[in-house]
Amino acid sequence: MLAGMEKSTEFHEKREACIRKKYNADEIGQRILNGDGGSWIKEPYDPETIFQLDRYHICQEILRKISDKEAQTEVRWLFEEEKTEEMFAYIETYAVRVESPEKKDKRSQKARELYQYLYHNREGLVPYQKRGIQIPEPPEGMVYKGMGIQESQNCTVITLRMKHRRMRWSEREANHLAKALYRKENRELVETIERYTDGLVFTLQMKEIIETLSAAKAPKKEGKGSTYMELIKHHMPIIDAMQTVSRKAFKRAFSQ
Repeated sequence: MLAGMEKSTEFHEKREACIRKKYNADEIGQRILNGDGGSWIKEPYDPETIFQLDRYHICQEILRKISDKEAQTEVRWLFEEEKTEEMFAYIETYAVRVESPEKKDKRSQKARELYQYLYHNREGLVPYQKRGIQIPEPPEGMVYKGMGIQESQNCTVITLRMKHRRMRWSEREANHLAKALYRKENRELVETIERYTDGLVFTLQMKEIIETLSAAKAPKKEGKGSTYMELIKHHMPIIDAMQTVSRKAFKRAFSQ
């Protein structure tokens, strides 16, 4: 996994280096790019990369841009049935139908925004598996995961930690935290910290733990003391509360 807040060119360079660190790039037969349609995501290293618009973002945009439940259902059905042209026609018709002179009524505007979003990414609307594209069988011990897995990882590792909740980051701070998060996910965090600190951080932590444990072993009382004294000193709960006749009887019976 890789994350960062750099410009797209620099990020692509880092991503390519990350790929080449793990795989022999010369033997990569096919690249499939699953994205939200952002212009910066386009693959600069391999023009033959297969682009696929992320399914979650498609459904998210439909729900955001069309408030009418019936229209939402129809657009999603047309999309799932891969009736692309009919879907575009339906959205366009819906935008005209809900058009209003009221400035606060944004239904038509949002429907047209959805149309533009889907139309500009129409090449990726159909999943690559349904385009007749064949990819090599995975090597032994490797499993091809669904294309939405990485999007889910991004949300779990980066988005939920760094976005929303009114958080603000400078580019430098965001890059540092993103690096820590993805290195933790890649199980490289300890190695990274040791490389930048020569192991000093973990040495200090171990020293602190040892000192804390040593202090914890110190006796809490001097002399013999009484193991029950603390219990006797503490107030007994509900002892001053109102008691029924039966409770008083039980109390007298067990106090003798």
